Amino acid sequence: MNYLRKRKNAFVYAFNGLFAAFRREAHLAIHLAAAVAVVLSAAWLGVSPNAWLVLLGCITLVFVAELFNTALEKLCDLVEPQKNETVRYIKDISAAAVLLCCLFSVIAGFVILGPPLYRHFF
Repeated sequence: MNYLRKRKNAFVYAFNGLFAAFRREAHLAIHLAAAVAVVLSAAWLGVSPNAWLVLLGCITLVFVAELFNTALEKLCDLVEPQKNETVRYIKDISAAAVLLCCLFSVIAGFVILGPPLYRHFF
């Protein structure tokens, strides 16, 4: 029973962290708005199951990258609250990882949603 309680607590802590991040981090709200737009567009256009997998995978990838970026930035600020060139470098690299995930996701979105949107409007 103790094992199951620990597993339940792990899920509770994870969801608490997720909800706290969405409440505190403006970038996550921006990503959420984009994700909602993509999901609504994909549903409206009736994309294939494989396309859904790619789109949902991209959405998840961006959220995970942003969560890791946020956690790393908070850790850096805790360890070294003063301006520090190494900390800046770490934060820049972490932000670059999010940027790459976002760029890949935008490209995937255009490849998947672009043609049906074009056919619908033109």
